[in-house]
Amino acid sequence: MFIIKKDGYQSEFDDYKIFQSVFSAAKRVRPDSKQYNEDLAKSIEKLVLSKIQDNNDTEITTTYIQKVVEDNLMDKDKEIAIAYIEYRNKQDIQRKGMTDISKSVAQVLSKDEKIINENANKDGNKFPVIRDLTVGNVAKAMALKHMLPKRVAKAHIKGDIHFHDLDYHPFAPLTNCCLINFKDMFENGTKIGTAKINPPKSINTAVALTSQIVANVASNQYGGCSFNRMDEVLAPYAKLNYEKHMKDAETYNIPEPKKYAKEKTAKDIFDSIQGLEYEINTLYSSNGQTAFFSVGFGLGTDWFSREIQKAILKNRMAGLGDGRVAIFPKLIFTIKEGLNRKPNDPNYDIKKLALECTSKCIYPDILNYDKIKEITGSFKAPMGCRSFLQSWKDKNGNEVSDGRMNLGVTTINLPRIAMESNKNKKRFWKIFYERMDVMKEACDFRIRRVQDAQPINAPILYEDGAFGRLKKDDNVFSLMNHRRATISLGYIGLYEVGTAFYGPEWEHNREAKEFTLEILKRMNELAKKWSDETDVHFSVYGTPSESLTDTFCRLDREKFGLVKDITDKEYYTNSFHYDTRKHVTPFEKIDFEKEYCPLSSGGVICYVELANARQNLTALEQVWDYSYDRIGYFGVNTPIDKCFACGYRGEFKATDKGYECPQCGNTDPDKADVVKRMCGYLGQPLARPEAHGRHKEIQSRVKHDI
Repeated sequence: MFIIKKDGYQSEFDDYKIFQSVFSAAKRVRPDSKQYNEDLAKSIEKLVLSKIQDNNDTEITTTYIQKVVEDNLMDKDKEIAIAYIEYRNKQDIQRKGMTDISKSVAQVLSKDEKIINENANKDGNKFPVIRDLTVGNVAKAMALKHMLPKRVAKAHIKGDIHFHDLDYHPFAPLTNCCLINFKDMFENGTKIGTAKINPPKSINTAVALTSQIVANVASNQYGGCSFNRMDEVLAPYAKLNYEKHMKDAETYNIPEPKKYAKEKTAKDIFDSIQGLEYEINTLYSSNGQTAFFSVGFGLGTDWFSREIQKAILKNRMAGLGDGRVAIFPKLIFTIKEGLNRKPNDPNYDIKKLALECTSKCIYPDILNYDKIKEITGSFKAPMGCRSFLQSWKDKNGNEVSDGRMNLGVTTINLPRIAMESNKNKKRFWKIFYERMDVMKEACDFRIRRVQDAQPINAPILYEDGAFGRLKKDDNVFSLMNHRRATISLGYIGLYEVGTAFYGPEWEHNREAKEFTLEILKRMNELAKKWSDETDVHFSVYGTPSESLTDTFCRLDREKFGLVKDITDKEYYTNSFHYDTRKHVTPFEKIDFEKEYCPLSSGGVICYVELANARQNLTALEQVWDYSYDRIGYFGVNTPIDKCFACGYRGEFKATDKGYECPQCGNTDPDKADVVKRMCGYLGQPLARPEAHGRHKEIQSRVKHDI
C-alpha cells in the first residue's frame, strides 16, 4: 500500500506515523497522561487502518488520512483533536510563509530575532547586513519554492533536515569553505579585480595581500576560509626583509649587522601581523560580515617561522583598541611530539606563549598533529570553523590540501527521529534511512548546482589561484571531482538521542554509547557508498549548529511538546558533545568524546570549560597534553570578559536578556568586552546577540573542575 504526499512523492504507507502524530498531539494537551495518550493513539491508528482496508484502497493521500484522523479524534477527544488540527494548520502556514517572498522580507523589516540573530558574526542593525539579510531571505523563499527538489524542501521546512546556507546556495552556485592556496598566489602572483598582483617582496606586502585575498575569497563563497601553515608560507618573505636589512647594515657600516637585521625583521613581522589583525577585524565581505578567517600555524622551526608564531600570539594578547579581544582570525596552533609538546622540545617556548594566549583570549585552539593525521589521513588546518578535508593526492602522488574546498552541509535532525521512534530501535533505523535518503538527494543537488559555476563568475577562486588556475572555458568541477572536494553529512543532538532511549544519565551506560556510535558508523557507511557513486568525498560532519541548535529544538517542541532533558532545555546539543550541564572533569569529557572524533572526520572539534586559566597555566597545559593522543582538534573555554566601567575581569553573568557585569550590572557593549564560544568559533554576544537556543546553551555550561 502506498501513500501520496502533498508534494506528490509516493512512499510506502506506515500506519505507525498515525499513532505518532496523534500521540504527540495528545502529549501536548495532557503531558502527564501517558497511558491515556497511548491508548487513544492506538485506537485512532486502528480505526484509520480499518477504514482504508474497508475501502480496499491501494493508493491513498496524506490529505485523506488527516481527514479520517480528525473525524475520529473529534468523536473521542475534542480537545486533542483541536490540538492535532492546529498543529497541522500551523505547519501549512509555516510552509507557505517560508516560500512567500513578501513574508520573508517582512521578517527582516520587523527585525525577527530568528533572522537577525541567526549568525553571531552579523550585526543586524548595519545597512550592509540588512541588505544581505533581505536578499538572503528572498533567495531562501525562491530556493524552497522553485529550486530545491520538492522532497528536500519539504523536509527542510518541517525540520527533518536542514539545508544549510539557503540564503546563498542554491540561488547562486557558490562553494562553502576552503583552504586558500596562498603559497601559489604569492609565488605566482594573482589578480584582484582589475589589478594584477606580482609576487610580494617583503613580509609586509605578503601580509597586506593576505587580507585582500581573504576579503575577495570570502565574497565569492559563503563559508569560512583558512590560511594553512601560515608561519611556514610567510617565512620566505620575512627572510627577504632580513636580507634587505643585512644589505643596509653593510651599506651603512652598522655594528653587529646580524643582530640589527634580526631586530628590524622581528619588528617588521610583528607590525605586519598587527596590521593583519586590524584589517581582518575591520574589513567586510560583500555579505556585510567580518570575513570568517582562520590561521593554522605552529610547525615552522626556522627563526622566521618562530618569529611569525610569536607575533601572532603576542598581537592577539595585546588586543584591539582599548584591549578588546579580536574575534578573527581564529587562531589554531599545532602541537607536535618532538617539536613543541615537552620542555626539551625546540619550540616548547612558543607552546608556553600559546598557553598564555589561550588563558587570556580563549584562542588559540589546538590541533594535535598525530591525531589529525590519524583521523583525516594527512595533516592540515580546518576550513574556517571545523570542516576538515580528507587526505588527497594529485595524479603525481603529491599530497594536496591547499586550494581545496567543501561544497556545503546538510544536517539531519537525530533527536526528532529518536522521539518519533518511541524507544523502538527497529523503527529508529527505518526512519533514519528514509531521512538519509533525503540527505543524499540534497547533497546530489548541491553537487549538480555548483557545476553551473564558470571560472568567470569567481576569477579569484578559479582563475587566479585560490582554488586553481583554470582558463575561462574550463569546467570548475575539475577542481572538485575525484574526491578533491568534500560535501558534508551533518548531524546534531546525539546526546538527546541517547536520552530518548536510555534516560539523561546514559553516558555511563555502555550499551547507550554503542548505540550513538552505531549511528555515526552507519552514516560513515553511507558516506563511503555515496563517495564511490559520485567520486565526490561525502564526509560525516559534527554540525556546529549555532542557530540550528535553536531551530530544530523549537520545531520539535511544537511537535512533541516539552520532553524532559530533550526539548525542555530549549536547545539541542552540538554534534556528539557531552551534556553541558554535567559536572565532570575535563579529562572525563575528553575520554567520553574521543570515540566519536574518528567517526566525524569531516567536521569535528572538542572543547572543555575551565575556570580562570590565567591563574593556572600548569593545569591548562595538563588538559592540552591529555588531549594529545585522544582528540584531534581541541579548545578550552575560560572566562575573559572585561568591564570597562568598573574594571571587573572574569565572567559576565548570562541572564535571560543577555549578559551583565556581576560587579556593577553594566550591559553596555561600548563599555564591556564579552567573548563567548558560539560553537567552533567565538562571538561577542553583548554587541551581536546570539540565537535564543544558543544563549540557553551558554547559560547551561558548567565549569569542569581539575
